[in-house]
Amino acid sequence: MYKLVFLSNQNTLQHDLPLTEVSNILRSGEGLLWLVLQDANEEEMNNILRDVFHFHDLTIEDCLSQGYQPPKLDIFEDYIFLIMHALIPHQDELEALRTGELDLFLGHNFVVTSTREGELPPISRVWNRLVRDERLLSHGSDFLFHAILDALVDDYLPVLDEMDEEIDWLEDRVLEKPNPETLQRILSLKHATLTLRRITSPQREIMNRLSRDSIDFIAEKYQIYFRDIYDHLVRIQDLTDSVRDIVSGTLDIYLSATSNRLNEVMKALTIVSTIFLPLSFVAGVYGMNFKYFPEINWPYGYLFVWIIFIAIVLLMIWVFRKRGWL
Repeated sequence: MYKLVFLSNQNTLQHDLPLTEVSNILRSGEGLLWLVLQDANEEEMNNILRDVFHFHDLTIEDCLSQGYQPPKLDIFEDYIFLIMHALIPHQDELEALRTGELDLFLGHNFVVTSTREGELPPISRVWNRLVRDERLLSHGSDFLFHAILDALVDDYLPVLDEMDEEIDWLEDRVLEKPNPETLQRILSLKHATLTLRRITSPQREIMNRLSRDSIDFIAEKYQIYFRDIYDHLVRIQDLTDSVRDIVSGTLDIYLSATSNRLNEVMKALTIVSTIFLPLSFVAGVYGMNFKYFPEINWPYGYLFVWIIFIAIVLLMIWVFRKRGWL
């Protein structure tokens, strides 16, 4: 499915134009058109992207691809093609940090966005903003392009704030009660930081190109806006690296705490085994089937054995305490 909005040179806003009219708009080069493709099938995407906009086959292939496409920027004669990744809302974002591919085309009088992940939040917010204030389109396609990218990058910051809160909780929990649930949350947080860094690192370089290179489709006066997005991505990547380092340290603390707990258990078992070793020896001696045992006929033989047992236990405990093992 698709939806579109068109602002004419007379500042008239139109919705749901037929594709034939879209072709006329592209040929005339007047006004500003924004077309949004969401969960479109292959036939629909081919009809629009190839037959109406005449985009390159390689860019259409990227849009149709079901696999992971890394962020990238391709500059063509009549448009630029950009692959970005937006965060997909989830009940527990850190438990399963998901991203959705957003494909963008920027021309002199059009912007096309395509996604196979349903309605992405950045697209929805900019669209709703446009419905409330159509002046967003009056600044040109490059400014609309910036507004979409800015909304996409802004979604990363709340996730980092949530990561900070999760780290504070984990740092307390890992020392008080390290358990498998704590380990699972540490690993989930580590995976989330790696995912966030994987998508922000190439996107930062893309924003750097858009803000510094001379690109026909972006006015020089708007390059500073893309520079602002670049600065946000630099800050996000620095924070992500910091969170990743803290998470790695927290994981090391968890493993150390778990190892210490295991050592304490092994220490207790070793002490018990060491105490019972001489007792087992004494019991084994008196359990042998010899005919003559002097203590068997002695009235105090049973009591004597118990005195030996207690003496051995007390001696072992005294030795352990003196050596600092207890």
